[in-house]
This record gives sequence, structure tokens and C-alpha cells, in this order.
Amino acid sequence: MVSKRKSRTSKTIEDSCIHLCSVFFRSLYYTLPALFLFFFLLYLCLSFTTGISYNNFHICIFSRKFNDPYCNTAGSKPGYQIISEENVTFAGETAGDRILDSVPVQEHKTKNKVDLNSLIELKAEEEYSKYIKPTSEDEGYALRAVIKYLYLQRSSLSPGDENLNNPRSCEGKGVYVYDLPSKFNRDLLVGCNDILPGVNLCSYFKNEGFGEAITNLGKGWFATHMYSLEPILHSRVLKHPCRVYNETQAKLFYVPYYGGYDVLRWHYRNVSEDVKDRLGIEVLKWLESKESWRRNAGKDHVFVLGKITWDFRRDKDPWGSRFLELQEMQNPTKLLIERQPWQVNDIAIPHPTYFHPRTDDDITRWQIKIMSKLRRNLVSFAGGARPDNPNNIRSTLIEQCISSNQCRFLNCTNESCTNPKNVLDLFQDSEFCLQPPGDSATRRSVFDSLISGCIPVIFTPYTAYYQYAWHLPEDHRKYSVYISEQDVKEKRVNVVEILKAKTLKEKKDMKSYIVQQLLPGLVYGDSNAKFEKFRDAFDITFDCLLKKINRSVV
Repeated sequence: MVSKRKSRTSKTIEDSCIHLCSVFFRSLYYTLPALFLFFFLLYLCLSFTTGISYNNFHICIFSRKFNDPYCNTAGSKPGYQIISEENVTFAGETAGDRILDSVPVQEHKTKNKVDLNSLIELKAEEEYSKYIKPTSEDEGYALRAVIKYLYLQRSSLSPGDENLNNPRSCEGKGVYVYDLPSKFNRDLLVGCNDILPGVNLCSYFKNEGFGEAITNLGKGWFATHMYSLEPILHSRVLKHPCRVYNETQAKLFYVPYYGGYDVLRWHYRNVSEDVKDRLGIEVLKWLESKESWRRNAGKDHVFVLGKITWDFRRDKDPWGSRFLELQEMQNPTKLLIERQPWQVNDIAIPHPTYFHPRTDDDITRWQIKIMSKLRRNLVSFAGGARPDNPNNIRSTLIEQCISSNQCRFLNCTNESCTNPKNVLDLFQDSEFCLQPPGDSATRRSVFDSLISGCIPVIFTPYTAYYQYAWHLPEDHRKYSVYISEQDVKEKRVNVVEILKAKTLKEKKDMKSYIVQQLLPGLVYGDSNAKFEKFRDAFDITFDCLLKKINRSVV
């Protein structure tokens, strides 16, 4: 008979097993959360990176959700961006879009300046031969310099100080207007019937420089002269919401010297170079007596000159003055309708057009009108030939245009273009507007075509792409078509045939971008303009000016 009782040995072993299992599961119960926490912390550590620069401690999160690492900096607001190979992108847009995404906000610090310079060097190396193939090493260096200065100017559009980005705040944005003796501005307009021999300019000085109203075009349209930038901006600055009357409260100093009209009156007169230079030298002597000028050697001062830069850079040719070549003029910012591409303080801003809206509604009504306009011409060209200049491509373009039934030519040599309505009607009736260089690289006609919803066809980057860094986007394909001037000159291409190949979607996208995105920022509203929704060319210019000066003057 077998006993059913367990032996003492068996029971002891069983009790030991139960005890061991109990201990194991209890330890597992307590260690699993710890293990889970350990692996979670390990994951976070692998997802973060840290960096130390300028005594700041940066924690940056890298994620596929973000194109750039988002960094939080001890002792400052989030906004510092680490420079990485993936982050080196220059998605240049016009005002309001992201420019130089990878440029650190705190640019006044030395390390960040080095980062910015490195990025610009990289872009210059990538893009210097984008439009023009250099034929020599020196030309290559020159083209690299153009790109460097262009991107340096675009950096004024990148995110910056919170107050500077708030258009309704005047903190740190005081604008001081010098009360210059009238001989430097208003007196230059008094002899308006004799500034140019045989030409009466008096009608152009009406309405604060806008000229006479063009009633048959509607509200906000004026017969504005192409050199009227100085009185137009002067009247706006006088009513700037951040204008201050105490020099110590100013961040920006505006010098209302009408240098464009000063030099214009001597263009066709036989006078000495001393006479041409006299008034410009006098205004600088007047400024040198001011502590506000001496404090920062003019770095926080701005001049508006309503002509092209070359009219103020007399060299061997006796044309113009040497105002911009004077040593005292190297630090101030100069606003011009055409800049010298190798001068970082030369800033090109839009040529004045005929449209000067006062309200958001004025702009919106015009946008609706030209978006719905039926365009009967594929291509048009308003201009004249340059028979005395064999390097100019205008004659070739005219020949190609008149030989096509899809291109319309308006001959400006017979004064047809002096009537603004003739030009605007042509541009509003065309999908593409040819914009070859004229007496200089830039053309007012580029801006007349843009505000008419006509896609400009550009033949040299110096006409627009290397000029208007604050008002036109880096990607020219959004608003224009580029055709090499050299290809046209050597008759390797037919411009009309190239434009015929553009798809309906391409044309629609460009036109929409021009009208909806660019147009408001290319026009100068009148001195009483009240914009809430839009920023006009003046607003964009002075927003960027304040950011530029905020960085250059510590």
C-alpha cells in the first residue's frame, strides 16, 4: 500500500520553488516600469542634441516633422537655429515669406555672423554662374561678389527682433527726419520747367510727386514720372507712424536730399565737375556738424536717390556726379531705382509706377480686375530700338515680334509711350511682356508690366534678379521668364516660340503669384495710405531698413 502523504523533502522543494517564483514575479513587477522608463529616456536622449555657443545652452529636437531643428536656448526665447547641411537652404521669397531659413536670429553675435557668411559663401559658389557663364577668373570673382551682397541684403527679411517684426509697434523703430535747408530739396523743384532743357516737368511734381491724376484709369492712378521717387518717399516718411522729433529716440535717420534732381539738372549742360558735385558735398558738411551723424559714422542714415546708381558714380566719363564715391557716403544706406551690384549699401527698390492706392480696397479691386482680364496677345514689347548700340538686343526682339501674329509692338520712339494709358492697355492685354535692357540694366517697364498682371520676360539678371532683394523673390520662375541675352544676340533662339511653349498652368500660376502676392508690395501708396491687410513698397522698404540698421549698429 502506497502512502498518499508527501515526503518532507518533496514539500521543502515545492515550497522553495513557490518562493523563488514569487520573488521573480515580484521583482519583474517592480523592474518592468523601471525598464520602460529607462528605454523611454534613452529614446529621448537619442532624439535630442545639445550645443553650447556664446555661453548659451541649446537643446534641439530633430524630427522628420520639421525641416529645421527647433532649438530652445537657455536664457533666451526659442528661435536659434543650428546650422546643418540639411538646413542650408535659401528659399528666397518676397516680404512676408521665409528668407534665409537657416540664418540665426541673433546675428549681431560674432559666431552667428560667421555662420551667415559661411552660408553666403556657399550660395555664391553654387549660383554665381546660374545666369551668366563667366569667361574669365576675374569675372567669376565678380559674379560671386554679386551673389554674396544680394544674400546679405536678403538677410534683412529673415526673422528678427519681435518688435521689429510687429508692424503696429514702434518700439526700437524711431524714424528721424532731418529738417534740411530747402536748397537741398524743395528749391530743386522750383525750376521744374528748366531742370531738363526744353522739358517742362512741373506737372509731375503735383500731388506730392505723383503727378496729375489720370481720371480715365480710375481712383489712385497718376501720371508719375520715372524719377519721382525722392518726393514720393519724402512725403511718406514725414507721416511715418514711428516718426520721432528727438534725435536720441531715433533708430533710423532719413536725409531728404533730392540728389536725383540735383544731378538731373546738369546732365545736358556744359558745367564743370565741381558744379555737379557742389550740393552733395555741402549736404555732407551739414551732416558732419551733427552728433547724430558722427555717433555711428552715418551707418544709421538713409538717403533716397531717385535715379540709377551710375549717375552718382562718375569715373572717366564726365556724366553725373561722384556723390556715391565720396568716402562719407560708404556707410549710409542708399535707396535707388538701380543699385551697383558690388555695393552692399546700395539698395534697389521698385521704380514708381502709375498706381498709388490709398486703401486695401483700392488694391483688391485692381487685383480682381486684372485677374479677370481677357488677354488677346501672347507677347508684347513697348520700347524703341537702340541702333547706336550694337550689343543691345532690342532690334532683334522687335524683328521677332513684328514677324509673329502673336506679338504686338508699341514703338516708343514716336512718343506713343508718353501716354500711360497706351502702355497699361498693352500690358493688360498681354500674357508676356518683353523687358530687355534700355539705357541701363533696369526698366520701369518691368514694374508697369507686373502691376498689370503681365509676366515679364527678362534677358539679364541685372534687370531684376540682382537688384530688388527686398521686393522680388529669389526664385525668378514664380513671376518671370528668363531667356539669355547672349542667346538672343547670337540669334540662337526665337523668343516668341519659347513663350508659345509655356503651358496654361505655368502661365496661370505665374500670373496668380504676381497679382496676389507681389503686386501690393510693388506700389507706393499715397502719403495718407491706410493699409491693414497689405504692405506696400514703402512699408516693406522701411521694415527692412530698420532690420538692416538694427544689425549693423550695435
